[in-house]
Amino acid sequence: MKRNHHYYSETSGFAGWQGKMQPRYARAYRAAIVLASLACGSAAMGQTNNAVVSSGSATNVTQLENTTVFGKLDEARNKISADLGATTYSISKEQIETQAQGANAPFNQVLLRAPGVSLDSFGQIHVRNEHAFVQYRINDVILPEGITGFGSELDTRFIDSLELITGALPAQYGVRNAGVVDIKTKSGAYVNGGDVSMFGGSYDTVKPGFEYGGKEGNLNYYVSGSYLHTGLGIENPTPSTNPIHDDSDQFKGFAYLSYILDDTSRLSLIMSGAHSYFQIPNSPGQTAGTDPAGNPFPLGGIAFDSSTLNENQTEQNYYGVVSYQKIMGDLNLQLAGFSRYSSVVFRPDSTGDLFFNGVASRVDRNILTHGLQGDSSYDLNDSHTLRGGVQMSASKAVSDSTTTVFNVDGAGNASAPSFPIVDNGSKWGYLFGAYLQDEWKISKQFTVNYGARIDLSDAFLTEWEFEPRVNAIYKPTEKTTFHAGYARYFTPPPLESISQTTVNKFNGTSNAAANTQNDPVQSERSHYFDVGATQIVAPGLQLGVDGYYKIARNQLDDGQFGQALIVTPFNYRNGILYGVEFTATYKRDGFSAYGNFAYSQEKARNIDSAQFNFDPADLAFIKNNYIFTDHNQTFTGSAGVSYAFCNTLAFADLLYGNGLRADGAVPNGRKLPGYTTVNLGIEHDFKLGHKNQLKARLDVVNVFDKVYEIRDGTGVGVGAAQFGARRGFYGTVTYAF
Repeated sequence: MKRNHHYYSETSGFAGWQGKMQPRYARAYRAAIVLASLACGSAAMGQTNNAVVSSGSATNVTQLENTTVFGKLDEARNKISADLGATTYSISKEQIETQAQGANAPFNQVLLRAPGVSLDSFGQIHVRNEHAFVQYRINDVILPEGITGFGSELDTRFIDSLELITGALPAQYGVRNAGVVDIKTKSGAYVNGGDVSMFGGSYDTVKPGFEYGGKEGNLNYYVSGSYLHTGLGIENPTPSTNPIHDDSDQFKGFAYLSYILDDTSRLSLIMSGAHSYFQIPNSPGQTAGTDPAGNPFPLGGIAFDSSTLNENQTEQNYYGVVSYQKIMGDLNLQLAGFSRYSSVVFRPDSTGDLFFNGVASRVDRNILTHGLQGDSSYDLNDSHTLRGGVQMSASKAVSDSTTTVFNVDGAGNASAPSFPIVDNGSKWGYLFGAYLQDEWKISKQFTVNYGARIDLSDAFLTEWEFEPRVNAIYKPTEKTTFHAGYARYFTPPPLESISQTTVNKFNGTSNAAANTQNDPVQSERSHYFDVGATQIVAPGLQLGVDGYYKIARNQLDDGQFGQALIVTPFNYRNGILYGVEFTATYKRDGFSAYGNFAYSQEKARNIDSAQFNFDPADLAFIKNNYIFTDHNQTFTGSAGVSYAFCNTLAFADLLYGNGLRADGAVPNGRKLPGYTTVNLGIEHDFKLGHKNQLKARLDVVNVFDKVYEIRDGTGVGVGAAQFGARRGFYGTVTYAF
């Protein structure tokens, strides 16, 4: 199976380039490499101490202590998963090291280096201007959703490689279709040893971490963990260098265990936990509020200062996956069971929130999900590979809130005293999906992957969809690949995020909605078209282009409605999305470079669910007019270069954003200013013996101290203003053993 990867492998390109040189130049070049190697004390110029472990021959599978069995099973597992015809962008652990902050970077920052991925507030990302709805997989097993997503939950250090799969997805990918983040974890079969590290620097940042892996007989294990304290937990609501009340403490742990039962089967266990505490940053100088009697609110004889607000949020996320894999001749199987618990607790400033907003809400949400996933592939003959599977899950979402409010008269005047309103609810939700597809190799150059899936969602509504999919790849030469595809998508709203607020409870209070219409949130249904090409234009240099167009019914979006950093979904009746992406990668010797640039537009009209969250005037305008979605960013880009020499790695990268939307003459009618941030770094390995080494690293983030605004606090479903991080200096010391 050939995939449309946006990267270039040097295994043939570099050798081919050498072969085309004149003999005397080739000999001189090889001599220069040897001399440089001797001078640097390394095996080859530009090579670090990263060992490459071969998976061995597939015929030698009886020696379980050899990594061959692990390699064979990994290869079989990869064969179950097909991204044929979709657009796939790959990032390896070596590439992560050449990005700002390396393995200590937040996971969402790694994804921002992929084409068409843009930054939003609270660590959210958008793939091709879609709102969130990204599917995450670890070792080809779906991770059930949590309340806050995976942007800040996953620890970058356990990634061996990841792929961002977009476009017209094959039938095995359902429910979340904006993109698929497929993570392959590090494995003790290839990581024999570990390291401890200390990362720290600006904004009171301190982050110790560790990882360790190995193989004992048939058991392969890998564990990692970290603790982070930072004074920049959430984006600053002001352009100042140092935010006020923005400390965060975050604990993360991960474990992967795999046990070989025989040379054709294994059991695997994945466990992960994250516990994070956030202060909600303050914006000083807010307009003074008044008490219900119309007088300035006293606090110790002094009016309440907005810089002293004390709002906090705690997030917990835990998941476990048990999977069984079996090879039976031409049949490959994997069955997995998974569970996940996710919770968010927002604690208001009971006095300050009443003073400035007339409302103080404690919000407690959690969701527990259990599910099963089965996938298989079967080589019918040399021309056809069949793939099929099922996924099912059951979730219980709990939403509890206690909101302190004032009574309000017909003229809008509040009256004391304040009082609490308790609004609790819970809901079970069920998802079921099944798919079948055929990879048909019509000729050596032409392959078609066609199939369909069916998905059923049963929660606040019961909905289902039949989704045909077809992808084609044409490869006229070894250097040229064309692909095209169509997919019908069905995207249920995330159960854990749907508001269970009883709107009428708040009538006549300071938390009353502008309107009481609250139609249920529906599943999005869409047609998606994608076409693209990649071309190797020179040894080590590959270029790619990809275009897409989407027509959506009941297009899903979400927004922050209230003080808690929790988003709530809603629908636009109609939506359209289109764009084009350009990619380039180059690698030769110790030098690597990449560049991505994307153009995208998303518009929608007629909000037809959860209407009580919106201003009636905005609803009236949007009903008959297409507007940009608030997260639309017309142009997005990323680029990076790195050079490895003498056990030293120097690197630079940049991110470009054209600006998200804000309110103007019409909702979302204005674009925020664009920005470019540049990051620099250098890393050096000190060999301390046969295996041990000490690695020192320096990162400078936002080198030119660019002040850039992610959000200005306006827009459909937008909460507070958000600014990107100012310049920061960070150092890392890692001891490997």
